[in-house]
Amino acid sequence: MSKSKVLSALTAAVMLGASVLPQTALACTRTVYVGADNTVITGRNMDWMEDMQTDLWVFPRGMKRTGNAGPGSPEWTAKYGSVIASGYNTASADGMNEKGLVANLLYLAESDYGNDNSHPPMVIGLWAQYVLDNFATVAETVKALQDTPLHIIAPKLPNGSAAALHLSVSDPSGDSAIFEYVKGELVIHHSKDYKVMTNSPVFEQQLALNTYWDKIGGNAFLPGTVSAADRFVRASFLLDATTKKIDKNFINAVPGKTYANQAVAQSLSIMRGVSVPLGISTPGEPNIASTLWRVAADQTNLVYFFDSATTPNTFWVDFADLDFSEEAKPKKLEIAGGHYYSGNAAEHFEEAKPFEFMSADTKK
Repeated sequence: MSKSKVLSALTAAVMLGASVLPQTALACTRTVYVGADNTVITGRNMDWMEDMQTDLWVFPRGMKRTGNAGPGSPEWTAKYGSVIASGYNTASADGMNEKGLVANLLYLAESDYGNDNSHPPMVIGLWAQYVLDNFATVAETVKALQDTPLHIIAPKLPNGSAAALHLSVSDPSGDSAIFEYVKGELVIHHSKDYKVMTNSPVFEQQLALNTYWDKIGGNAFLPGTVSAADRFVRASFLLDATTKKIDKNFINAVPGKTYANQAVAQSLSIMRGVSVPLGISTPGEPNIASTLWRVAADQTNLVYFFDSATTPNTFWVDFADLDFSEEAKPKKLEIAGGHYYSGNAAEHFEEAKPFEFMSADTKK
């Protein structure tokens, strides 16, 4: 990309960001860390302006679901079990399935799902769960959503905010894809190079912004605000720097230390480096919100790490200690209300009736 095009894209993105700020927003960051021994960790920050009542759930194989958007909604039976983090216990906001496929929903103010009724309708709260239930790899996901695009229906969230979201997917090979609806059309960005994602502007313009800052060099200067564009640039630099400069002394310093442990720690350190501190608010930019929790999904070893911004410790869920069989019952790990855990929390999940996914008002 020429310098003039990069600068034009930068200017357009800044102007766009100033003109389309939503009244509230799910402002998050996602990274895909590919380590020296091909350990793959997808990290994610959940930024929001209020408690989302997040809990963790184990959903086994064989669960039957529908798109919850009226006539023509797809119906399916889950091929794969998954662990998910809920949003308001009405949607799957983040999660990993037993094949190591990770799906993350992040806010995108520019989302426009269109009015094309020729495609199967699906309420947005099920979008990530649909992927986790049905696919094992990014390539499978891309092909399926290209062959049969969904008509995403986005009712308001329980607090009245618009559910304007885009979807990222990654797998244990380090493959990655971003799914956005722009001007009513599904746009898919598919490449192992697409390791970072934040919010506005649309992903194509985020790449242009990053190209501009790459020329400056992160060791010389990095943009430091909590805006989505600045977080994208910082996360990109930090991710590249940490995966290229791995100190093996860290691994050998503690008996039993493994590369995977260090990779998770490095991934979480990146996510903390682009987190929005609790209590932060930006005058004139109500879309900026504090980081409530972080996730590091170890897709190589199938361990889901959860790091609450309001508690002092990180815990994890080892898939080896979970039952995803069709005979198993859904289980819940309470997080909402201040519950927290230490170490492997798999044994603390309790059998529970699954929450009801949001549904579209098809009468409108």
